[in-house]
Amino acid sequence: MVVDNATVLVAGLGISGKSSCAVLAGRAHRVITVDEHKAEADLHGFEDIPWDSIDLVVTSPVFNPRTPFILEAQRRSIPVVSEVELAWRLRVPSVATGEPAPWIGITGTNGKTSTTEMTSAMLSDSGFVAPAVGNIGKAVSLAAVDPSNQALCVELSSFQLHFTSSLRLTCAAITNLADDHLDWHGGFARYAADKAKVYRGVTKTLVYNADDSRVTELAEAAHPAPGCRKVGFTLKPPVRGQIGVEDGWIVDSSGVVNGTESPVRVAKVSEFRHMCEPDGTVYPHLVADSLCALALALGFGVAVQDAIAALRNFTPGGHRIQTVATAQLTDGSIRFVDDSKATNAHAAAASLSSFADRSVVWVAGGLAKGAQFEGLVRDQKTKIKAAVIIGKDQRAFQEAFASSAPQIPTTLIDPEDNESVMRRAVDACGSYAAAGDVVLMAPACASMDQFVSYADRGDQFRKQASRWVLEHAQNN
Repeated sequence: MVVDNATVLVAGLGISGKSSCAVLAGRAHRVITVDEHKAEADLHGFEDIPWDSIDLVVTSPVFNPRTPFILEAQRRSIPVVSEVELAWRLRVPSVATGEPAPWIGITGTNGKTSTTEMTSAMLSDSGFVAPAVGNIGKAVSLAAVDPSNQALCVELSSFQLHFTSSLRLTCAAITNLADDHLDWHGGFARYAADKAKVYRGVTKTLVYNADDSRVTELAEAAHPAPGCRKVGFTLKPPVRGQIGVEDGWIVDSSGVVNGTESPVRVAKVSEFRHMCEPDGTVYPHLVADSLCALALALGFGVAVQDAIAALRNFTPGGHRIQTVATAQLTDGSIRFVDDSKATNAHAAAASLSSFADRSVVWVAGGLAKGAQFEGLVRDQKTKIKAAVIIGKDQRAFQEAFASSAPQIPTTLIDPEDNESVMRRAVDACGSYAAAGDVVLMAPACASMDQFVSYADRGDQFRKQASRWVLEHAQNN
């Protein structure tokens, strides 16, 4: 892909589109932008694209492969690429090595952000300039042309990977796979195939979730470069080629710690505050993310003592299974836990499964995007004491509880007043909760029906939880 003397169409002026324009400036002959909703765009309708002068299309992840302008570009044999592909092709040498900075790529249905942040922290603490970029909200294209970077830890969505073809990562991981974004991709097989692109030609370390049969299948079928090490991570005692957990210890049997596949104890899980609460609650999905990140960092070449020190100090980003308020009672406490980032059933299941049976007052619901929740409710019903349903798409949850757990009490929050929805939801949770319970917001849905974002939803939950705790304390 040559951009010199090319006229490039950038479709969509979100983070990736604006960044693509920035890196193309001075490199491409001309950049034309199109966005129906941004005043600064050159074109505000896709029917106005001057196709006869376009040499390359850089598309936003918002546009699925069946979007008419993408089909038209392909009909005309005009390459259509993602910002990730553009970034890979335009990489510049690092001042530290004289070679382009190597990329560590992380994808999966859930856990991508935490894993990417942890990997970046481990590399950074060991002396590398290695920012977390990509789908995490920081453009990879700008990072790829910054010569000060010595490595990039890149969160990769399936949308970005679809229009990416030449990527060859130094280390790569798939955290897990579940049904998600199937309408965009046109089915699970296509979704998984796009995720599997991270394994294509990976040069140093290929990391996979050994507890996920679909990820394991992709890893086994992958064609990495000769000499690439494959490392599976598991929440079980590891077998040869894996890093896992045994008797409360992280144990490596893959060789990434010291080069041998004899079991080596690395550290106790209880040493890491982001993996567990002071009361001993262990969050299995955060342990899994940590094992994945550890395998990536060690596989890249970080010393084990540096990696473990970074993990001990790591704090996850906001709205990822965080205790945001605690009500102290005479016979115990009620914890309010924000996992607003759990925007699909797979993530919500991981969150719910972390807690004791019949201890969770669950805040669920939002923009369901056609999803069904019978399986989620059926599999997690032993954890759920009661459910409080928010959002515009409440019927899917009503049907799920009616068919899979009719004995669990539920409260539907009237969706008409967005301003007060979280206050009413938290008050309803308080009516169910008792000492030892957890009020967990892991909605399994997107947030945009009633909130600006999942972060806004989490912030409002924190505010109302704190208010409820204060009022409760005043009354006791």
